[in-house]
Amino acid sequence: MTSSAEKYDVFQAVADPTRRKVLQLLAGGELPISAITSHFPMSRTAIAKHLHILSEAELVSGRKVGREKRFRLQPEPLNELKEWLSFYERFWDNKLSILKHVVENPEEKGLKVEE
Repeated sequence: MTSSAEKYDVFQAVADPTRRKVLQLLAGGELPISAITSHFPMSRTAIAKHLHILSEAELVSGRKVGREKRFRLQPEPLNELKEWLSFYERFWDNKLSILKHVVENPEEKGLKVEE
């Protein structure tokens, strides 16, 4: 498959910090590309490429309004990411529980408690 025919998924789309910031901007409402571009130190063409990847992942949609194209967030595909991350929460929760226990009971681990 050539790169021009590549279909991006939600994981690839959110892997880039610029695209994550674009999603945050669009969470506030629909914006034209000029408004999105004003938040970044890069060209309109570069932002258009990021928007293309987000569109391929179905995270944003665009519509023509007069001479400009306006983009809006489509958050539904983020559920896939949320479900994937929720599987790993049990590991984080377990580590935090262990840390809490160690902090609250330092004597059990042979740690000195300074007063």
